[in-house]
Amino acid sequence: MKKIISAMLVASSLLIIGCSQDQQTDQAQVDAGKVVVYSARAEHLIKPLFDEFTNQTGIKVQFQTGNANALVERLKAEGRNTPADMLITNDVGNLWYAADQGLFQPMNSDLIKRNIPPHLQDPQQLWTGLSVRARTLVYHQDRVSAEQVIGYEDLADPKWQGRLCLRTSGSVYNKSLVASLIEHLGEEQTQQILAGWVNNLAAKPQSKDSHVMEAILAGQCDIGLVNTYYFGRLQAENPDTPLRLGWANQSTTGTHINVSGAGLLKHAKNSDNALKLIEWLSEKPAQQIFGALNREYPANSNVTPNPQVESWGTFKQDQTNLKRLGELQQTATILINRANYE
Repeated sequence: MKKIISAMLVASSLLIIGCSQDQQTDQAQVDAGKVVVYSARAEHLIKPLFDEFTNQTGIKVQFQTGNANALVERLKAEGRNTPADMLITNDVGNLWYAADQGLFQPMNSDLIKRNIPPHLQDPQQLWTGLSVRARTLVYHQDRVSAEQVIGYEDLADPKWQGRLCLRTSGSVYNKSLVASLIEHLGEEQTQQILAGWVNNLAAKPQSKDSHVMEAILAGQCDIGLVNTYYFGRLQAENPDTPLRLGWANQSTTGTHINVSGAGLLKHAKNSDNALKLIEWLSEKPAQQIFGALNREYPANSNVTPNPQVESWGTFKQDQTNLKRLGELQQTATILINRANYE
């Protein structure tokens, strides 16, 4: 009898072990297909997209959000042991730096090439833009006429002395804008423009674009520079705001644009599914959601912006390949420091 009971216990143990191993195998298969994303884009701007991607494909997405610089440094430290398959971040300066540090691998995707214009992609397809924002002029309609709003160089004119507000120079958004001026005008003229900006400041540079608009509304200054989605947020909260957007450099180089974008990581464990996710994000249905969530323009030029963004009208975009702006970030920083732009 004891032998029979012992045999039954052994059989039960083997059955439990077998079931456990099967469950572990099933879980491993799920984990094997899961895409892990590091994102400098906030959770509420990406989770709806990831949920929809999973609904449509069955591929699970795990993500972690954080500061762009911190995520890049984390990827560098993790090296080939990183659990991440792709990086989403804001501004070409961050995308370029991640690529320059060898964190990305070429995507080699004909679909992305068809969906996203060349100037919004790395030439080697190490990263691609997924949404577009313009960094342009914002002004108070009661104190500035639309005819006075010309462009970035014009903000250095003495007529704006004591009337200009800017965000701090440490913002990657401003570094990319200055990089675009260097590309079009050269270092000497850009240096003069920066000196003019500093001379025209009504107050010390603000820490956020939203603070620039608050200063204009408070009468501290009349005109400034912001990313368009900041204006969109303000307008959504206060449809009667007296602030207006002005499209910079429409008769010359076009308004400076930048992107939120993504790259496929060099040490991705699930590179096939990660690429599927990036390709899916470049397609029309996802592009409509991606842009609308943050009041940005779709990177896919065949997709119409959401109604609020569309109401701002069309504008001529700067067509410089954004990789070039990444390459000029260091030079931009040097000129900014020379001009004592805080």
